[in-house]
Amino acid sequence: MRIAFVGAVEGSAIALNALVRAGMAPGLVITLAPEAASRHSDFVDLTPLAKAGGSEIIYATNVNGPAVIEALRRFQTDLVLVIGWSQICGDMFRSIARIGNIGFHPSPLPRMRGRAVIPWTILLGEESTAASLFWLDGGVDSGPILLQEPIAVAVDETARTLYVKQTDALARMLPEAVKLVQSGKAQRIDQDHDRATYCAKRTPDDGLIDWREPAETILRLVRAAGEPYPGAFTTCGGSRLVVEVAAPFPDSHRYIGIPGQVQCHTAEGFTVRCGDGKCIHITRWRQDQAAGKPRVHSKLGASIS
Repeated sequence: MRIAFVGAVEGSAIALNALVRAGMAPGLVITLAPEAASRHSDFVDLTPLAKAGGSEIIYATNVNGPAVIEALRRFQTDLVLVIGWSQICGDMFRSIARIGNIGFHPSPLPRMRGRAVIPWTILLGEESTAASLFWLDGGVDSGPILLQEPIAVAVDETARTLYVKQTDALARMLPEAVKLVQSGKAQRIDQDHDRATYCAKRTPDDGLIDWREPAETILRLVRAAGEPYPGAFTTCGGSRLVVEVAAPFPDSHRYIGIPGQVQCHTAEGFTVRCGDGKCIHITRWRQDQAAGKPRVHSKLGASIS
């Protein structure tokens, strides 16, 4: 079976490596060139892995463009695996592979189709999610399900820990899916479109902390927007301060102030008051300009007067 692989992010690399280790290296890999890395916060250059697997490599920014279409036709593609590519694959693209095209989505489809699903899962306080492999159609993550694996979401889940859970599931599922396709046993379970929900795209600016929000809402943002994404941020003395690790502060009741105000220093970091009167304890952060802890009683956030 002649397999083509499309992807350009960390999850793509994990999936491709799983295929190579299983003796299922794709004959053709379509990916972004390293100079286009800025398109994805979690971009990974697939060139070394593709070369190690003996794959032909095509660099592209548009999978629906003539270069990719021609490459898939020339390769006489049986199956395309689209893992970590945010562009919708058009009718022409999807018509080429003899068997079909399989995509991956980090949600319990049909719920949470769309973009930035891992951050949204945390922001919404979801207790469970899933990893889904599905057959591509003309919609947004709307094709029939091939495989789906449930995933528990911890109360302190971060973008990184959930990303790892999703990619671990993907590494298990993808070789199994290829085997099912090869044996003619791959299922196609139609999604219930009446249950579909859609996640909007997020940008780095969506990580801006509004200190008027409750502490729990801000802590969710810190966990959801963190690595491998750009992070939750505020301003401090005219420069950006990215909050990387924070937790509830048990002595919040001892401090009086306004939202966004630094209440005290600790051995590990500093505390900031939130809109519900509770404080969060920030223990890891970074700033555009080298600096220590923000001054006690200083105010974070440009919107605070």
